[in-house]
Amino acid sequence: MKLAREIAGDGRFVRQPNRFTDRLGPPEPGRYRLYASYACPWAQRVLIVRKLLGLEDLLDVTIVDPIRDEKGWRVPGGEYLSELYLATDPEYAGRYTVPCVWDTVDKRIVTNDFPQITLDLEMTWSTSPDLYPQHLRADIDAMNDRLYHGLNNAVYEAGFARDQGAYEEAVSRVFATLDFLEARLAGSAYLFDTLTESDVRLYTTLARFDAVYYGHFKCSIRRLSDYPALWAYARRLYAIPAFAETTDFDHIKRHYYVTQTNINPSQIVPVGPLLDWNEPDLSRRP
Repeated sequence: MKLAREIAGDGRFVRQPNRFTDRLGPPEPGRYRLYASYACPWAQRVLIVRKLLGLEDLLDVTIVDPIRDEKGWRVPGGEYLSELYLATDPEYAGRYTVPCVWDTVDKRIVTNDFPQITLDLEMTWSTSPDLYPQHLRADIDAMNDRLYHGLNNAVYEAGFARDQGAYEEAVSRVFATLDFLEARLAGSAYLFDTLTESDVRLYTTLARFDAVYYGHFKCSIRRLSDYPALWAYARRLYAIPAFAETTDFDHIKRHYYVTQTNINPSQIVPVGPLLDWNEPDLSRRP
């Protein structure tokens, strides 16, 4: 299994680097196609930003099947995403990941660099709404770094750890970050004074937390729903169509519980949790 290559000698999960890191060129209708999964938090980021910025006519999208095997993500029609990776680099030997953007003119993957894709869209394809405002960029970058190391990737470091100490160290970072975010959001609608790239990055992890990361990845000290401010914040974002319309809990649960047999060999998908994502956010009412 290719994921085993990302387990260090001390049992830590070390995510593979992104292989294709070219920047997106200017928008050209019909040229670029995004391959994404509703199950993957990194891919959902791009789906959310695509909708928020109104780029549906400029960036085509293919949603892959949520169940992945050794050949990678299956594309509707019987093909596999691996075919695009190997067409771009016949020597590629890593995991075939989403999101990635295919150039239909040059017949190659331009990028699978998930942290940069949304920034490219925000800086060069559309700035309305401005999710990466110039005056906040240094603060957003710092927040994004904290989110990645303390939460977005840390849940995977906990879930894929093969050593008790590595697991506990990762889990401690997860909950220290959640505690920090709970305090920050107690009196604020967003992480900054407006909706930004950082909110998108945080949301996709929160959306999966109680359904997957809490049990499947053993991040089980507290649930998202045990954090009043964070839970209200997550529902507040879910009320925005770009967030709700790209959130598919069936895809999320089937992907993690059926695909990751190293953690869940039975492939049984649990029932629940019972959460009402449409519950009104009374905390923001005057």
